[in-house]
Amino acid sequence: MADSSFDVVSKVDKMEADNALNQAQKEVAQRYDFKNVGASIEWSGEKVLMKASSEERVKAILEVFESKLIKRGISLRSLDAGDPFPSGKEFRIEASMKNGIAQDDAKKINKLIRDEAPKSVKSQIQGDELRVSSKSRDDLQATMALLKGADLDVALQFINFR
Repeated sequence: MADSSFDVVSKVDKMEADNALNQAQKEVAQRYDFKNVGASIEWSGEKVLMKASSEERVKAILEVFESKLIKRGISLRSLDAGDPFPSGKEFRIEASMKNGIAQDDAKKINKLIRDEAPKSVKSQIQGDELRVSSKSRDDLQATMALLKGADLDVALQFINFR
């Protein structure tokens, strides 16, 4: 029998992120505490740009955006938000969505699988994703549970389970 396998990836659904941003825009436009403070949130190329008149307000906009991401099923581990910085008379936060598994994170996941997963499981790095394979599907499912329970800095999804 051939080996079974699955891929470990870290991808953000662009449409869901866009929906979360639109919901955050509506809430920022309607909330009383954001009136007349120049509060806004929008896409700026691949990044999300949040603006407001004070540091506290711009952090509040970030919290609104984070809550909308959670409601849309996007892990906050895939959001890379910077610190507030002054820009003229306003404060800004730039945030980006992480796509793909960085090489050092992939090596950590690979080592975790080698050390703690069942012995029949093998993993290999393929670009910005990992391919995990084994003869036993049960071992693969145990590996998935291990990765879900691990405290990693990346949001992981499992695809192509064969």
